[in-house]
Amino acid sequence: MQTATGRFSNMKLADARRYALSLPEVKEAPHFQYSSFRVRDKIFVTIPPDEERLHIFVGDEMRDEAMALHGEYLEKLSWGGRVVGLRVSLATAKPSLVKCLIQQAWSRKAPPTLRAAGKTSLK
Repeated sequence: MQTATGRFSNMKLADARRYALSLPEVKEAPHFQYSSFRVRDKIFVTIPPDEERLHIFVGDEMRDEAMALHGEYLEKLSWGGRVVGLRVSLATAKPSLVKCLIQQAWSRKAPPTLRAAGKTSLK
């Protein structure tokens, strides 16, 4: 959301949570010390305990495009020696991008019968 000064407001965790839960068949569940969003038991987003970032499990192409366009609040997310998605700083992230990334991560994990026909753009 753009403010009166023309700057974008940061993404609030509550808004990210509400958006993730609005997607078909999504449930929030604990994942060790994290919270996670799952579609049919497949994790596509986690929330670290500090609740200042999101870990969003997007594919390589989406990750690279997002990093090129919005690297100021994104980092590569590694696990087990490989890059598995993006770490998003909520304090500085553009809400529309976070929603796009969440939707893309959901789409990667959702079965074909749940996926929407259109693609979301990062621009």
